[in-house]
Amino acid sequence: MPLEIIRNDITKVHTDAIVNAANPELSGGGGVDEAIHRAAGPELLAECQKLGGCGIGEARITKGYKLPAKYVIHTVGPVWRGGSGNEEQLLAGCYKSALELAKDYKLESVAFPLISSGTFVYPKDKALKTAISVIGDFLLGNDMTVYLVVYDKTAFALSEKLFFSISQYIDDRYTDEHRYCRYNRIENSLNVEQYPRNEQIRYTVEESIAFEKPSRSLDEVIQHLDESFSQMLLRLIDEKGMTDAETYKRANIDRKLFSKIRNDINYRPGKSTAIAFAIALRLNLDETRDLLLKAGFALSGSSKFDIIIQYFLEEGNYNIFEINEALFAFDQNLLGM
Repeated sequence: MPLEIIRNDITKVHTDAIVNAANPELSGGGGVDEAIHRAAGPELLAECQKLGGCGIGEARITKGYKLPAKYVIHTVGPVWRGGSGNEEQLLAGCYKSALELAKDYKLESVAFPLISSGTFVYPKDKALKTAISVIGDFLLGNDMTVYLVVYDKTAFALSEKLFFSISQYIDDRYTDEHRYCRYNRIENSLNVEQYPRNEQIRYTVEESIAFEKPSRSLDEVIQHLDESFSQMLLRLIDEKGMTDAETYKRANIDRKLFSKIRNDINYRPGKSTAIAFAIALRLNLDETRDLLLKAGFALSGSSKFDIIIQYFLEEGNYNIFEINEALFAFDQNLLGM
């Protein structure tokens, strides 16, 4: 997966490089900086002392020494001062500088901590938003696997507003689903003499209304009934005027997997992969369901994962990195490969 959010100790991640949230002197400080120096051994500090420091928003590279990673990319994040000190631009510079340095060294994979969110007290939700935005933009134009490493759930924070909005949406959808089941049970147990049949049906029909009305005609539904998933995907790419590279990058899908799908008419992806392509192609909910059906899947009102996907589709938000950010916050599988 080009961008994956994982829970791990960054000193144990096996990538070409890990990123160190360093201090300007590159002298080894607290938090993740201390942990990386401790795991790498004293040789790391010795090399850092030869670099002459590092400015805020800039990056430097050293060997990884005893770390599983071959390199360590050191970057200095801003201290949070309430948002009035150009902190967002400086933090974005950290990710951009580190990614460009990794690109210069022709690295294929790099792992980041959530820079500045520890001892530099940058608000975690704001730090996360900047990280996802910069990394996502970079990956749309470059081939690299990037990991955003959080040590535990307390190190990860979705914006309060978005978290509440999704939570409310999930609650509403679960309520509808349960209400539908409840009224069906009521219908089966009602005394017919006390409650006329048309009243029972009215309750059941009102509560079993689909999530939304169909947005395409019957002709559109039956026109491509015999297509496989691969055929439908490639047709939609052409209809949207997108390139292969644009599609798999926006889907957070590895190029090799996309090649398999393109070359195998009978290829059947996993559910998260199929949804990732629907997001990349900016399909509406009905079109997403059609594409999923070709892979043998459906969206369910009793699945938190599915409801979160529906939330973003209804909001018209097709940024797969932001969707994965939300899925991670709710302990769901991520989209892509």
